[in-house]
Amino acid sequence: MNIQQFYIAGINYKKTDAAMRGQFAVGHEQYESILHKSRYAGVKELFILSTCNRTEIYGIAPGEEILAQLLCGETVGSIETFNELCYIKQGTDAIEHLFNVAAGLDSQILGDYEIVGQIKQAVKFAKQRHCIGHFLERLTNTVLQSSKAIKSQTSLSSGTVSVSFAAVQFIRDNVSDVKNKKIVLLGTGKIGRNTCKNLIDYLETKNIVLINRTEEKASALSEEMELLHAPYHETFMQMQDADIIIVATNAEQPVITKKELVNSNQKLLIDLSIPNNIDPSLKELPYITLLNVDDLSKIKDAALQKRMAEVPKAKSVIAAHINEFTEWHSLRRNAPVLKAVKQKLLDMHQSNLFLNTRSNYSPAFTSSNDSNIQKVINNMAVKMREQHQPGCNYIEAINDFITGRAN
Repeated sequence: MNIQQFYIAGINYKKTDAAMRGQFAVGHEQYESILHKSRYAGVKELFILSTCNRTEIYGIAPGEEILAQLLCGETVGSIETFNELCYIKQGTDAIEHLFNVAAGLDSQILGDYEIVGQIKQAVKFAKQRHCIGHFLERLTNTVLQSSKAIKSQTSLSSGTVSVSFAAVQFIRDNVSDVKNKKIVLLGTGKIGRNTCKNLIDYLETKNIVLINRTEEKASALSEEMELLHAPYHETFMQMQDADIIIVATNAEQPVITKKELVNSNQKLLIDLSIPNNIDPSLKELPYITLLNVDDLSKIKDAALQKRMAEVPKAKSVIAAHINEFTEWHSLRRNAPVLKAVKQKLLDMHQSNLFLNTRSNYSPAFTSSNDSNIQKVINNMAVKMREQHQPGCNYIEAINDFITGRAN
């Protein structure tokens, strides 16, 4: 496979707001449909990353336009709008982009660590549906290794490194007497869970009510964290006397609208969802303070400058892992030739005519075995990687075998 067949097409926070990104958000059913359709569109491998920051489709395809069509065929947003706002990367540029994303270098909040779990989940979903092959398997594994190395070897993930943590920081800095404030957390998935843990750890409060559409999930988390939970049908009732409402759901439409909070008391609403799961028009109510992921990403924390200073170190780690991956790809690309040459040498070694001829070079040839042939192949692999002359190396390998120079 030519590395230039690897594309990424996507939109992110740099050119779009939360509302626009919501038009291209991909849920499980849409993801499933895209993966199914990709098999008939000439796409060999594929996965989609859809988060609050971005929606990106990665694939081995005849062209980037196929990826864009697959994505937009399942989203609210149109192909025309996507083409106007998107970025396209190919080959090594696409590879480097994925490394940067996984490291948190391309996130709204520099060093965002939640992206790693989102990449793992996206790839796992595609792999379970047989859309991840050797290339993307190796690439994503190397990307995750790079991200892990950056986290352990640098301070890129210090301070506020996720939107959910930024929400907690905002509450801590702007809400007084928070321990006596009732918090309703709607949505107990991965982001909701992280938010819940941060609320407890950094605000030192347990005045939190958990609600989830699947009540068992809220119940399990509430038991683990020693919190209260309520069934989904009590959401409206629980919101009435809440001071802070945090929404981390994955609905296609807002789950909280104006009508639920008309004539309400003073409330802080925080929407961690894409698309928006709290109606943005709630900002018009004088007693409501509403923040979404774009608002939270603008919060500057004290550790930001420290994280920015770590970027060159992170780039160095990424460069080393990219070299490792490209070397693997180069060897894999040459694998069919190496395999054919090895088989040819094995056939020669078993030929009586060749054995008689070869004895003129070295009486010890009869002791030659598979390990000697492998040495020839290893030498050939090194030369192919360094010189990019497979035809010449093929001839050299046979010559090395005949003359015994590989021993």
